[in-house]
Amino acid sequence: MKQVDCLKEPNLEVYHGANAVQTDLLRKIVIFKDLSSKSLSIIEKRIQTLDVKKGERIINEAEAAKGVYFIYSGAVKLTKQDENGNEIIVCVKQKGDVFAEACLFTKRTEYYPATATMLQDGRVLFLDKLELERDLFNYPELSMQMISYMSDALREMTSQLRDVALLDVYAKTVKTLERLGNKFNTGLNRWDIEIPLTIQEFATVVGTTRESVSRVFSKLKKDGIIDMKSRKIIIRDWCTLCTLLHKDY
Repeated sequence: MKQVDCLKEPNLEVYHGANAVQTDLLRKIVIFKDLSSKSLSIIEKRIQTLDVKKGERIINEAEAAKGVYFIYSGAVKLTKQDENGNEIIVCVKQKGDVFAEACLFTKRTEYYPATATMLQDGRVLFLDKLELERDLFNYPELSMQMISYMSDALREMTSQLRDVALLDVYAKTVKTLERLGNKFNTGLNRWDIEIPLTIQEFATVVGTTRESVSRVFSKLKKDGIIDMKSRKIIIRDWCTLCTLLHKDY
């Protein structure tokens, strides 16, 4: 699998400077969308932009952290491996999301917390770690946006861990479909919401085996709720999916 480096890769479409990245592009990112024009102008001068293909690796958990990434378009999976090479998907990031922010403000040489790989062709923005730390220190409104984003991400992660630990396979499979469906349902659609994961990848998110997920998927497919096509999971009937679990967990 190819890994890209936004600081060194010569054949990527990488831009530098304030004229390259327009304000409306940065407004698509969650932590930038409500910033004042003054704060945003600082970010514009330092941002780097690159186009990345599906399957390309952006960062590796074994390498020293250089900066923080922001997804303008496409989707990214964050994964971790054990000593035997078994991989789990920690989370999936969609356009507007941030990843590798855990490397900020550490007192030692920090490595990336996970490996990031593109699930779809897309565009990713990059900010140098030290420059972003200075900006967070100097611009309180930017700091508040970052803290708010990290708080929401932590809340989502704890809910996901609760589901993995406490729910049965059927319930946590449906819950995960709901959560990912919400993430990828950017147009508030009721039908044909595409999740760019294979069944095997989805199973690692759920925290169970491929066979267990396949059994649940077979039932949901028979009921016309989901379908699988071209290495994607497609939610055919969003409203029915959301009514499958009536109990609050």
